[in-house]
Amino acid sequence: MHTIPQRCAHRPLAGGLVVPWVSLIHDGHAAFGSLDAERARTTFLHGLCQICGQPLDVRCFVIVRPADVVQGHSPEPALHPECLPYTAAHCPMLTGTATHYRQHPVLASHPAGRPCTNPSCPCPSPAPDQGHAARSGQPADRYEAWMIHTRTYRLVFPPGQPDAPRGISLDVPVLRTRVLRTAHLTAEQERLMALMHDLLDGTP
Repeated sequence: MHTIPQRCAHRPLAGGLVVPWVSLIHDGHAAFGSLDAERARTTFLHGLCQICGQPLDVRCFVIVRPADVVQGHSPEPALHPECLPYTAAHCPMLTGTATHYRQHPVLASHPAGRPCTNPSCPCPSPAPDQGHAARSGQPADRYEAWMIHTRTYRLVFPPGQPDAPRGISLDVPVLRTRVLRTAHLTAEQERLMALMHDLLDGTP
């Protein structure tokens, strides 16, 4: 069992676990696995850690799936090297406890699994986005953590939307990789991951 990182000592707990800075808080309850869209945007734009909310240091980790390699960016905010082991030890998707993606990530984040009826609540839309819709109910992916220099931290934006980052670019030198959970890969995913690892092996 990993102890709570010193960086997270100021964070609130829920069920004995650190509530990530980017987690959605609904009616005073932490919705683990659901992001607060505005906090996530702030985290990307200001180079913060998604767990403790503090500025990233010289190096950071980005979470990468095979689909992210294809798209060229990681859709999750980065983490401090100190915050990654705690997250990897407690996140059901990273530990392998969760074998499939949730059928409906928004409903699952509300008490009793019911949709929110409060019009003033900052909940995400009841309709899942394209990424969540594609993964809904599907077997969990392979997850890796890639360490990068923060000086090469670069965001990817949709055309004409400089304030709405899609994620962190993976087209940068990678210092180290760590497999967080394994999963069956398609032949094309295996080819792409092998290609990326070959490129990483040649990175100084």
